[in-house]
Amino acid sequence: MLSWLGATVSCHAERAGEAAAWAASGAMALTGRLDGPPLRAPCHVASAVQGALLATGLLVRVGGRDAALPDVRVLSERAAFAGLRRGAPQSAGGAFRVLRAADGWLGVNLARESDRELLPAWLEDPAPALKAGVARHGARELAERARLLGLPAAALPAGHDEQLVARGQADEVRPFVLSGQARPRRWELPPTLVVDLSALWAGPLCGHILTSLGARVVKVESVHRPDGARFGPRDFFDLLHAGQESVALDFATPEGRAALTALVDAADVVIEASRPRALRQMGINAEDSLKRAEDKCWLSITAYGRTGPWANAVGFGDDTALAAGLLAFDPETGIPAPCGDAVADPMTGVNAALVAVACRMAGGRWLADLALREQVAAVLDTRAEPGGDLDIAEPFARLPAGVAPQLGAHTARVLAELGVQ
Repeated sequence: MLSWLGATVSCHAERAGEAAAWAASGAMALTGRLDGPPLRAPCHVASAVQGALLATGLLVRVGGRDAALPDVRVLSERAAFAGLRRGAPQSAGGAFRVLRAADGWLGVNLARESDRELLPAWLEDPAPALKAGVARHGARELAERARLLGLPAAALPAGHDEQLVARGQADEVRPFVLSGQARPRRWELPPTLVVDLSALWAGPLCGHILTSLGARVVKVESVHRPDGARFGPRDFFDLLHAGQESVALDFATPEGRAALTALVDAADVVIEASRPRALRQMGINAEDSLKRAEDKCWLSITAYGRTGPWANAVGFGDDTALAAGLLAFDPETGIPAPCGDAVADPMTGVNAALVAVACRMAGGRWLADLALREQVAAVLDTRAEPGGDLDIAEPFARLPAGVAPQLGAHTARVLAELGVQ
């Protein structure tokens, strides 16, 4: 049964009207320049998200549960809460921008102060002007230097791609790499403890969907560096985390790392969005944790995948989408337009939830390797889709089901349940 999951995205996209789905999602309203028309995207992102949600709902009902899932407008919920608008060549959020390099297009994400501090080293200029500095260098050269520095930047792909080749994704990109083996069990959805180590959007969206399906979700954060989304629109954070429990640990201490290991070992599903070396430095290893379990699903969300030469590269929703080849152009001005609002993030969250449900129903031990870039690359389609006028929806957000817990509100109780002092 699990073998068809990787094909769900493309199969549904072929049947659905992508232009209509893109327009209905709210993402089209976020694509283009502020004083220009909303633009279609050269991909099947919206219909792929519809397909993943439909497949998840079907599996849940087969497993004997009710399914209360979001719809394709999940692509624009963050923008709705934050009041974002299109503004090409910048992203709706404003931190990501597309620039002309000496030989092609390049996108850079400057959401963090630490990213801006890297600009002199990246552009080899002590006082760089961003647009002029990028124009002096090749796009692939800058993308490679960014990966080495830990800067989220990407070139529009052209030619050989060493990362996709290394991951066996060069001929046909699938939205995730799934390894494991099912254990004989009845096809039902059992009670599930989810430990969510992720932050921002993709992983928390997966946790939110699993919460809505009846899973117990424990969100684990650092006491020193909690989820950055806590400092964004409060309603968006509430939407993704209402009904969950919050544990806060000091990962720099032996006690904090021991508690983290105990939580991970107790989980039926682990959601994490760290570069592979980050968790290993804290003594957490996905493969070892899976060996100690009878039934477990480990969801690993990264920018470019757990394996290959780019495994430890930094990336977010907008820049990894561009690295996949996703970029629209204004037909009047030629201005490049990022598509939607960080679409690789919600797409990954929806697909991660689908994988988690399927793996829990199949039983056994599973490692799901979900790369933000590959989510989008799997549904890229540069062919123009014919169609007439579209009903273009504005970004829309559901109402939160409640209030997200305060940081660490359940730490003592949850650790006591596990026998962790």
